[in-house]
Amino acid sequence: MADKRIISDNKWGYISVLAATVLFGIWNTFSKILLQDLDPLALSALVYCIAGVFLFFVRFSRFNNKLMGMLDSNSEAETYMSCKDYVILIITAIAGSVIAPVIYLNGLNQITAVNASLLMNAEVLFIIVIGIFILKESFQKKEGVGLLLLLIGTIFLATNGNLQYFSVSENFGTLLVIIAAFFWSIDTTLSKFLSNKRDLLGVSALKCSIGGIILLLLSLILGLNLKIPLNHLPYLLFIGLVSIGFSFVMIYYAIRKIGSTRTGSIFPFSSLFGAVFAFLILSEPFTILQLLYGLLMLLGVYIIYKYQRIN
Repeated sequence: MADKRIISDNKWGYISVLAATVLFGIWNTFSKILLQDLDPLALSALVYCIAGVFLFFVRFSRFNNKLMGMLDSNSEAETYMSCKDYVILIITAIAGSVIAPVIYLNGLNQITAVNASLLMNAEVLFIIVIGIFILKESFQKKEGVGLLLLLIGTIFLATNGNLQYFSVSENFGTLLVIIAAFFWSIDTTLSKFLSNKRDLLGVSALKCSIGGIILLLLSLILGLNLKIPLNHLPYLLFIGLVSIGFSFVMIYYAIRKIGSTRTGSIFPFSSLFGAVFAFLILSEPFTILQLLYGLLMLLGVYIIYKYQRIN
């Protein structure tokens, strides 16, 4: 009976992370549409404010206890937040909910959603580099193969395979996406220190809200337009409620059920889904070479996680 329960939990864990990859993958496509109406700063502000409000609503609703019961399979989860935890939370909010989305959307505004989606796998590359050189984590030689594949894929996607013709001015949007991936890697790396908190919904809601409020204040100070056509409102709500808010919950559920390593090895497929959605909805070009570079990066991610200790 216990074995059947474990298998069932694992099944729903995998279903959860796969669903999250699909929902998060469509973010690039809808953002590209909304960038016709909004400045990247204003779009980031609205998205993270919506996500923060949604997560706080769930956190203080009658569904919270039931949801926390599903998430809280770890009996050692901490129920308190120290001063150090709040410092980490603020840093991750600024890096991942303020700086990264603004830089990313500015980059997305200049390149195709297909390329932007595939380039986001560079985040894993930065996570490994930060882990090795800053956190002094151990690194196996076999993981180096995955790291090399990630690096090759990133370089070729950034230059479209034409290294000799690369220029900062012509590839500025691509560079912005890669820089955004770096700041999201800081967010992901530091968020590991908050993953043992029981109130993950509260932490996520606070992080999104901090980012959203900062971005909203900046948008108001700069006098940016915050209005969008009614026919584009569903795109905005989908990104805020589903791609950011709901996906957070599903990812945390998956981590509790199948572990962070397995979850981390599957979630990068959101980049491939993002490229497919951009091709289908926006009719953007999606070449065989782009697909191969994207799959090369995903293979690199798989190799890296394969040789890490299963959590």
